[in-house]
Amino acid sequence: MKQTKLDAAAERAVGQALRLRKGEKYLLVTDTQKLEIAEALARHAKRAGAETTTYLMTETLRPITGPTRQFKELIRGADVTTYLLEGRFPEKPFRGFMVAEGAKHGRICMMPGITRDMMERLVAIDFSEMAAFTKKVIRAVKDAEDVVVENAAGTRISFSVKGRRFDADIGDISKKGVHGNLPAGECFTCPVEETFTGKIVIGLIDDKMGPGEMTFKAGRLVGYKGAGVAEVIRTVGDDPTARAIGEFGIGTNKGARICPNMLEAEKAFGTVHFAIGDSYGIGKNKSKFHFDALVEKATLRADGKLIAKDGKFLI
Repeated sequence: MKQTKLDAAAERAVGQALRLRKGEKYLLVTDTQKLEIAEALARHAKRAGAETTTYLMTETLRPITGPTRQFKELIRGADVTTYLLEGRFPEKPFRGFMVAEGAKHGRICMMPGITRDMMERLVAIDFSEMAAFTKKVIRAVKDAEDVVVENAAGTRISFSVKGRRFDADIGDISKKGVHGNLPAGECFTCPVEETFTGKIVIGLIDDKMGPGEMTFKAGRLVGYKGAGVAEVIRTVGDDPTARAIGEFGIGTNKGARICPNMLEAEKAFGTVHFAIGDSYGIGKNKSKFHFDALVEKATLRADGKLIAKDGKFLI
């Protein structure tokens, strides 16, 4: 039987990104909307000899904001976990739990809102060129004391990343303790919180929510405009951890498009994104929330060196 594009993408995900090995325990968390993708991944996991358990999230349980006791046992016993649920706004705390627990006990691949089209375009690829360029971007920005991001829409934010670790999300989710996305294609860190001051004008926050503005002072969100940001603030309520800067990321995937799906949009080549909430252990902030906000056509400088102008890399 001729291999489909989806099957080729699943083979690449299992064999080259997750690198599932014989005897490993593989937990696949899906819903009915993503079932054909889950079946393709399970098929190749079986061929790799992994012991696969599929957890189907039914609509009657949604939105899910926290794990059951039984689910905790499942993820804590897994060597590898893949999250495939359709992206839903109220489910951020559950996603946060999965990132933390999946990486603590094994390794985890997060694919919230993944579509068949995204699998076929952005997963069935050779990651080597993207990985090499992502590492080049990290070298250009790492340990900079003065990072400035601007765009024509009115973004002007400055901060330091001195002493902060950069992670490369380049499709390598093969080692214990790692969490990454498929599709891949970004590098990210957390700004030094007290240096993070200014305004970002965003085209998207989370999935399908935007545009808006977010104003920061010393790492805290102190003002905002836009329906999407307002919905985020209503969701987090008075939780102070959800108003702290948690991430600064740079998109490095040439195939990714700016679209109403943050999983893909934040990977788009030459974009910048920031997140409020959890800093994934890089910065000081711990939170059950993590909301990404996309800055388009960004001009990026690091210690005076021009890295990108109007969304086009110059390195």
